Amino acid sequence: MTTRLICMLMLLWLSTNAWAQATTPPTGATDITRAEFATVLRSMNPDGVTDQQIKVVDIGQYNVAVGILHRSGRATQNAISHSAITEVYYVIDGAGTFVTGGTMTNASPADPTGNTVKVLVGPSMNGAAITGGQSRRIAPGDVIVVPPGVAHWFSAIEKDLDYVVFRVDPNHVLPAGYVHQLLK
Repeated sequence: MTTRLICMLMLLWLSTNAWAQATTPPTGATDITRAEFATVLRSMNPDGVTDQQIKVVDIGQYNVAVGILHRSGRATQNAISHSAITEVYYVIDGAGTFVTGGTMTNASPADPTGNTVKVLVGPSMNGAAITGGQSRRIAPGDVIVVPPGVAHWFSAIEKDLDYVVFRVDPNHVLPAGYVHQLLK
């Protein structure tokens, strides 16, 4: 009986694993034009903190999402860490102090039914700030790679920031095929 149960569990695991890997990568490229970035960026609150996903592409073994973010120096900046998503930032305008690592203060889970979890970055923790992290000044042309589980936060915004984010999603938690509503 134990052998039969083990065999059944193995078959179940193999079929589930095969199904999970059955997603085939696209056969063509996905474009995001400068005009599309500009369209979404113009829709953002110039005095706030706004994160907008542009597109999410299933490339087989993982999803890749591309977004645009705006951070005003007049808005409160909160810390965050993502449990499964790697983010790569490319700063296109502005400057500020970016902190990574350390410990988030007043950390709490992000709302699992909210846009942050469902569309932007998957399960995450939010906090008021970071203590004991590594600070660095960032400006146009800078690239930062933030692995899963690493807290990150803008402790100061010298000049309103705009940056492109590339999100690597190995667990397919982001909605594959997503396209920002302004681009449909």
